[in-house]
Amino acid sequence: MRLLRIALASALAFALSLAPTASAAGATATPIKHLVVIFPENISFDHYFATYPHAANIDGETLQGSGERAPKFVADPATPADVATLEHDGLLGEANPNAQKPFRLSPEQALTCDQNHEYDAEQRAANGGKMDKSFETASKDKCSSKSKNMFERRGLNMGYFDGNTVAALWNYAQHYALNDNSFSSVFGPSTPGHVNLVAGTTYGIRSFDPATGQPTAKPDRFVKAPNAEGVGTMVDDPDPAFDDCSNRNDRSTDDNLAGFVPGTRTVGDQLGEKGVSWGWFQAGFRPSSRDGDRAICKTGHKNVGKNAADDYSAHHQPFQYFPQTANPHHLPPKSPEEIGHDGQANHQYDMADFQEALSRGALPAVSFLKPPQYQDGHAGYSDPIDEGRFIAHWVNAVQQSPAWKDTAIIIAYDDSDGWYDHKAPVLLNGSDNPAAYEDDPGADDTWCRDFAAAHPPLAGQQARCGPGTRQPLLVISPYAKRNFVDHTYTEQTSVTKFIQDNWGLGRLGGASFDERAGRLDAMFDFAAPPRTDRLLLREDTGAVATDGDLHASPDKAFVNPTKGTAHRPGVAVAAPWWSQTWALFGGTVLAVLVVGGGGALLLARRRGDG
Repeated sequence: MRLLRIALASALAFALSLAPTASAAGATATPIKHLVVIFPENISFDHYFATYPHAANIDGETLQGSGERAPKFVADPATPADVATLEHDGLLGEANPNAQKPFRLSPEQALTCDQNHEYDAEQRAANGGKMDKSFETASKDKCSSKSKNMFERRGLNMGYFDGNTVAALWNYAQHYALNDNSFSSVFGPSTPGHVNLVAGTTYGIRSFDPATGQPTAKPDRFVKAPNAEGVGTMVDDPDPAFDDCSNRNDRSTDDNLAGFVPGTRTVGDQLGEKGVSWGWFQAGFRPSSRDGDRAICKTGHKNVGKNAADDYSAHHQPFQYFPQTANPHHLPPKSPEEIGHDGQANHQYDMADFQEALSRGALPAVSFLKPPQYQDGHAGYSDPIDEGRFIAHWVNAVQQSPAWKDTAIIIAYDDSDGWYDHKAPVLLNGSDNPAAYEDDPGADDTWCRDFAAAHPPLAGQQARCGPGTRQPLLVISPYAKRNFVDHTYTEQTSVTKFIQDNWGLGRLGGASFDERAGRLDAMFDFAAPPRTDRLLLREDTGAVATDGDLHASPDKAFVNPTKGTAHRPGVAVAAPWWSQTWALFGGTVLAVLVVGGGGALLLARRRGDG
């Protein structure tokens, strides 16, 4: 696949401008020298914390899939009482304004249907801040996939889990810091949430034809309010133009792809310019095979319902949308020393590379971790039990490493999935984007349009209404406050803001939300000495590992059949980093050529699967 000459020229210029060496961490404004951001999928705050810190603790309940007895949860008596939950605010029963009332999902009902979490649907569910139309607009009571062992019922999106199912997150909240006032930067699904995490903006996107690599003559449906050049705002979940594994490795009957125009910057660009080591680590990024130089990403696993999913989802990898940070062919680092630094991987890695860096005591200063799809928590193909295993595994690993003494782990989410949450956002940016066609998911509802009439949208850009839905945010660190609930307003771009402030990067400028985003500072206590205790959890249940046994049991991986590539001669998986001989531009970044391609999820679909 060919890219625009201007995109390639810009990317090469960026690559050649970078210094070939980078410091491991650089000077920091706080004692935090290492930041690890774990970014799972599609959870509203109330979906996981509706009754926190009170769990039902029903005798005899077991966890779906394993049959393991569900852990009981008993809260510390000193747990703050003012958490903004359904229980605290008296909205578990008839006082709830929705037509269907909230209900508890048991540990045996972990695998559920995906809900409606489009940009427009989430606005309509909020209903001008009344938060009373969630059932009518977002609930999907029957699962669209043909997967096995999935729980269905009327008003499903009003369901919530408690600490018997999401024990890991409840235990981390008890020992570290939880924010109950954290939101998506805009309404909508996964890809905008991922992009806002690292750039604070969804404006600057173009649609690309995967067959030619050229911008489409007419902007695709995911480009809203485009200008004369076809550049507009991203909504929905298009796959990235700069990724071989987009569109499920099938270039013949693909959806169009999306890419940001050159000059749209990310926090990764800022870290590189400052010489700070960093990387995005995503499960399944290492190709399962190659077709020539083109990567094929079909490694997969099965969730607790025994349903298969590819590990890698291209539209969950935000840096692959930007030509200057993409690693289109999924090239591995040439050596372990290259992890976190400039090289042919261009800071985009597999989770195996994070394990390598951690085991060598060479953790990058900033690491973003993305679970495999079966463990990312996204309803329809994942679940809280599988998600909890990923989180507990990697938090345990970091806590047992030498880097733990000066590390902060942030757990945040990309969107709500349409799961009910009772707390309305305070709009900070409006939008008046009309429907381009019937049932247009990028059309703004009255609430956002009225706000835009009174407060012009930032930089005049439409389809960026927000903040959107409320999601959990936790900080785990020797410097995190213990059993603390922070009520400070934060959003996805607050993570970028923390990185900027800690490493002295400054703001991205333009129309990024990094200036407005709330700070995470209140969740830390940097005046006190760092805590010396660690909280190790059982990976199978999320319960505290009182006997030191973490109950780790890796799931068996497999390679899925590759649709649309049977006529192409497949070749073996690329050799690992220690035997690679690819040439680089003088040791700097091998930039952003791209071949169309595919590889996302086996079960979910583009629209509404974010």
